Amino acid sequence: MWAAGEAYEPYVGRWSRLVAARFVRALDVPPGGSWRDVGCGTGAVTRAVLEAAQPADVVGVDPSESYLAYARAHVHDPRARFVRADAVNLPFAGGAASAAVGGLVLNFVPAAPRAAAEMVRVVRPGGLVGVYLWDYGEGGMEAIRAFWDAATALDPRARELDEAVRFPLCTRTALGALLAGAGLVDVETEEIRVPTPFHDFDDYWTPFLGGQGPAPAYLAALPEDRRRALRERLEAALPRAADGSIPLRARAWAARGRRTA
Repeated sequence: MWAAGEAYEPYVGRWSRLVAARFVRALDVPPGGSWRDVGCGTGAVTRAVLEAAQPADVVGVDPSESYLAYARAHVHDPRARFVRADAVNLPFAGGAASAAVGGLVLNFVPAAPRAAAEMVRVVRPGGLVGVYLWDYGEGGMEAIRAFWDAATALDPRARELDEAVRFPLCTRTALGALLAGAGLVDVETEEIRVPTPFHDFDDYWTPFLGGQGPAPAYLAALPEDRRRALRERLEAALPRAADGSIPLRARAWAARGRRTA
């Protein structure tokens, strides 16, 4: 389902960039470091590192060649490069990086503990590992929560595809435990809240037609009459401001820790 960067950006990428900027600043990695962006996707975290952390270099890793192509086309800083690889088998020597980070990726990795262990392996002693995920389980990602609430009301079987059901890692406790279980010390977690306003209903609905992610994939599989019914239910249910915009918010859980000396 992750195949088109142009479709991902209006769906989730535009909001991930807001979280990435705050996430990177909070890590407080000294300037001049070497970074690894695991599951870099279209490059949101890499761009945040370049803008806020004064790195010596950043290497983004992702298994999707389409997403890597998008990142290369939109990130022109010579300090950044992008390579195709899997999160559970990073193509880096151990102990070489100052920081390894991952935004919105670990819930899509079947072996998340192995991916976390790989991130720990590639940072030097005292180096930092940081990750963040949307809060699906407690409804913090309101745009997607509204979609699944409407979908489940029309089709109870849709619940098994809901990220809140499929991704138990997306909580403060689970994410912190993952990093602690990978051997990191001084593990801290925090919430990052960002506004996710939509100009109108079309601005909300159209990105779901791009096929990028569980909800758009579910929508693409529906026959036209059921898709229309879901659209109508959502259009009636979403909140509206006086100017017709849709004022939603999102919450991400972030966790970070240091590799022991």
